[in-house]
Amino acid sequence: MQKAPKLGIPILIAFIFILILIFKSAVTIGSGEAGVLYRTLDEGVVTNEPPLSEGFHIIAPWNKVFVYEVRLQELFEKMQVLSSNGLEIELEASAWYKPNKPSLGKLHQDLGESYVSRVLQPAIRSAARSVVGRYTPEQLYSSKRDAIQKEIFEETKKIVENQNIILDEVLVRDVTLPVTIKDAIERKLRQEQESLEYEFRLVTAEKEAEKQRIEAKGKADANKILSASLTDKILQDKGIEATLKLSQSPNSKVVVIGSGKSGMPIILGNQ
Repeated sequence: MQKAPKLGIPILIAFIFILILIFKSAVTIGSGEAGVLYRTLDEGVVTNEPPLSEGFHIIAPWNKVFVYEVRLQELFEKMQVLSSNGLEIELEASAWYKPNKPSLGKLHQDLGESYVSRVLQPAIRSAARSVVGRYTPEQLYSSKRDAIQKEIFEETKKIVENQNIILDEVLVRDVTLPVTIKDAIERKLRQEQESLEYEFRLVTAEKEAEKQRIEAKGKADANKILSASLTDKILQDKGIEATLKLSQSPNSKVVVIGSGKSGMPIILGNQ
């Protein structure tokens, strides 16, 4: 009866030890994540094998697993940059990125878990300063927003593409100019718009005037041709033809020959 407790203590210790081993050996990779295995007693970071996928894994208790999010992520940056004329501009931009999953081990070995602050942030800041420095405040405020966004993306991508980081997009969210510069640009844009509207009205009025001139000239030319073709002889002949037609009408009338102007007949009816 006294030996049972003595046997139970080693069993309990062994059971606790097994539980600790299982706890230390079990790794769960969550959704949208991947794991980099570090073999303490071997070559260290495993770079020649795919990273651990989502789910439950058992590893040697002396090894480690570094878990990375491999979904698309967003980096928001608010920067002070200089325009081409040295004016300070406030730029807000977002970068959509993710680690290159197949080479996650290499990323961990070269840059570690802080790869965003080590590479991506400096890259997008450097690209933004370089791109914005090519443009004037007016271009940044109005017409060149899409071009700036595209150029920042392309320059940032060149920097990070060999660092096992996938850059999906760069979005320029806002460009903030000093109030005085912004007001001056807006006044200039309004004046340019008003000038364009005035020029449009002038062109429209000129076209309408030209149309009226053409129509008037056409009428004058037509009248001139008509006047030149209507001689006294033609008018008399036309008058005689009309008199003959009227004389054949059943309505009673009186025709006075030679009493009209230029000797044309005058027709007097009873109506």
